[in-house]
Amino acid sequence: MNVQQPIRTMSEFRDAMYAFRLPRILATALDLDVFTKMGARWWTPKALAKTLNSHERGVEILLRNLETAGLLNKRGTSYGVGQLGQTFLNKKSPDYQGAYLGLLHHQWENWGKLTDTVRTGKPVGNDGPDDPDDRRSFTWAMHQRSLPHAKQVAAQFNLKNIGSLLDVGGGPGTYALELLKKNPKLQARVWDREAALEVAQTIAKPLRHGKRLSYYAGDLLKSEVPGKFDVMWLSNVLHIFSPSENNILFRKLKRALNPGGRILIQDTFLMDKPGFDTAETNLFAVTMLLYTPTGNTYSAKDVQQWLQACGLKKTKCLHMKKGTGDWDGVIIEGKAS
Repeated sequence: MNVQQPIRTMSEFRDAMYAFRLPRILATALDLDVFTKMGARWWTPKALAKTLNSHERGVEILLRNLETAGLLNKRGTSYGVGQLGQTFLNKKSPDYQGAYLGLLHHQWENWGKLTDTVRTGKPVGNDGPDDPDDRRSFTWAMHQRSLPHAKQVAAQFNLKNIGSLLDVGGGPGTYALELLKKNPKLQARVWDREAALEVAQTIAKPLRHGKRLSYYAGDLLKSEVPGKFDVMWLSNVLHIFSPSENNILFRKLKRALNPGGRILIQDTFLMDKPGFDTAETNLFAVTMLLYTPTGNTYSAKDVQQWLQACGLKKTKCLHMKKGTGDWDGVIIEGKAS
């Protein structure tokens, strides 16, 4: 989705500045737990205000805006929750994406600190060791975000003759598990921090194909690669690191590739060709500025050059079917000879 149009007039500048309004309305709806409290019932603003312990005028204006946004339906003077609100936004639904909603919601305050971050170059919060609880919460959020993309990617990759796969920085192992499900002979390992792997083990435990997933706790830049592999999968890892750190990681991974093996990289790339969402890639670089010491987003051309520099001379961009995969559906492949 193109999130930004060129700004050429004062009117367009005003509209861009005012774009904060709907996100703030959505955040307030989450603060008040509107979708869970409404459930499948129809509510008048007066009745809902009492349930929310809130002011009737405020609730009535909030409901009007949520209806305009397509999240609520209106019948006479009453409002009901739409499909999205009854599933992904409702705490009582098995489809509730609470961890991911929390991640989105809590970014509001930190984006308000962008001016200081641009001045200092330092991420928000402390840059000490990862808090395990925060890492587990983040890992659940990444599973909820990644699951539909992982299913789409697994459906388009034929790994039936591949023996081993390493999910590098794979967190919850979402992609590894979907690829294992699609390829019964495949064995996979997910490499990430210990707290993230606790989530991966919880997800994999009830799944039959989860028995073919193993785990390796370590730091991607400091730890050794845990064995030799036919395929290495990196999804949304590249943007965490600087160019020099990515080159260190690529050289390490290349040494652990079996002959003819491949490194597959999914991320948000700056592309030379028209039709790709440069605005989203550039906006996501701001997220990396806020949350990582060295992260950024990179051009596909640069990433291919890094792969070639580490010895993977055969590189190309693979394109998922339109509307599938993450970001713009581009995966960069580097192949060993």
